Amino acid sequence: MADKLIIAPDPEDPALSTAIAGIDQTGAPVTTDVITERPLTLFLNSQEIVTMMTIGDHPDLLAVGYLVNQNMLSRDDVITAIEHDEDIDVVVVRTERETNYEEKLKKKVRTSGCAQGTVFGDVIDTFEKVKLPAGARLKTSWLYALTRKINTQPSLYLKAGAIHGCVLCEEDHPLIYMEDVGRHNAVDKVAGWMMLNKTDPSGKIFYTTGRLTSEMVIKTVMMGIPILISRSGFTAWGVELARQAGLTLIGRARGKRFVALSGTERIVFDSDPEAEGEEDPRHRRKASADD
Repeated sequence: MADKLIIAPDPEDPALSTAIAGIDQTGAPVTTDVITERPLTLFLNSQEIVTMMTIGDHPDLLAVGYLVNQNMLSRDDVITAIEHDEDIDVVVVRTERETNYEEKLKKKVRTSGCAQGTVFGDVIDTFEKVKLPAGARLKTSWLYALTRKINTQPSLYLKAGAIHGCVLCEEDHPLIYMEDVGRHNAVDKVAGWMMLNKTDPSGKIFYTTGRLTSEMVIKTVMMGIPILISRSGFTAWGVELARQAGLTLIGRARGKRFVALSGTERIVFDSDPEAEGEEDPRHRRKASADD
């Protein structure tokens, strides 16, 4: 792809996947790449928060993004240290202000996110107060360019499947591309990068390879991003929440095709769909297997 990503996937990192021998449908020997996953326990100061299954890259961004998206850290919080101990699979986020979330931890909502996604009860209360920028726009030429660039970017998704990708974009430029076994982990890594880099979300676009569930909508809105795009489909509650928040929600974005079910007023039709090609069959096979 032409764009230089600030953070790109590293499909050749030996810690993220491994080759395993087996047989195929004819009984012939095959070797296939499979994703590695490992536990990561997150502490906020002295409070243990959660143990997540993750591929293990960018633990600092995953930790901060998780805390931001669960409303445990605010944008104004000062992070004094992020400590990762790889030997015991622990990451500790330390803040200037004292935090205590024992009561919050008792109030959870299990979501449809793969690998058992969870949101905490007061996140929904905060979600209802978020106002997304009405002036944001999405040109269809940007949408087509983004899907081409993201689909051809070397990634674990293309190498091994069984993983989700999330990409922070601006206009037709992908900026940050994160992957993980759970789509909530991938989006949290992006949220962590935005928090630590004090990124303005108002003109950003969020792309995911996963389904447009309630959890994906909630996290995108909580990050203040006004446009969410997926190559996969929708859930009814995801659409309902997107309409409630004024989020532009676009799914089934493959090749020249897409469907928008919320926030359609932001879409600028400046490109002829018939001038766009169909999606590479390799990407369609990956999508049907992993979405």
